[in-house]
Amino acid sequence: MTDTTLLHPGDPFPGLIVKLPGGRTIHLPGDLAGRFGVVLFYRGAWCPYCNAQLSAFQRALAGLADVDASVVALSVDDEATTRDLIARHGLRFPVGHSADAAAVADATGAFVNPSPPFLQSTGFVLDPDGRVILSVYSSGAIGRLVPQDVIGLIGYLRGTPAQQTGGAPWHRHRMTRTSPAGRSSSAPLKTLKPDRERLA
Repeated sequence: MTDTTLLHPGDPFPGLIVKLPGGRTIHLPGDLAGRFGVVLFYRGAWCPYCNAQLSAFQRALAGLADVDASVVALSVDDEATTRDLIARHGLRFPVGHSADAAAVADATGAFVNPSPPFLQSTGFVLDPDGRVILSVYSSGAIGRLVPQDVIGLIGYLRGTPAQQTGGAPWHRHRMTRTSPAGRSSSAPLKTLKPDRERLA
């Protein structure tokens, strides 16, 4: 992997087909067009941090709807495991299964655990045109998007409240390289590359 595969603000999000339990599919970013999108790659149903993140986004769905944002999550877990996870947390947003970790990593720059192979926690906020507003890459268990930050960011970019943004529409900000605190595409990521070889 090279740094050019990392998704930066303003980049178009690559086309991904997300398999959902029951045989349905979601096409990203096309099926999110017209709304802000939150795309979450999680390590698996076994990961407590991932369970906490997904539960937090479920609890925040009303707030996300207020800023016109949809959520899609994805992992390498099989369909049965994903069904159990959805039921356990009462998730009402699409959760995909059986992702090809290597293919997703090639398309998005996500970190992958080598053995067993799974996607490390990765998060993207997309604009209504399917372009990246923010990307957050983790090389391990922690470091991930949280819903309160996402709601605040999208609210700011949409220009509400107007006194905080000067009334500027969200698209005037979307190419900026600054971002909320945390590991994101706006931070120097070359220091993370050696960690990929040491993942347990």
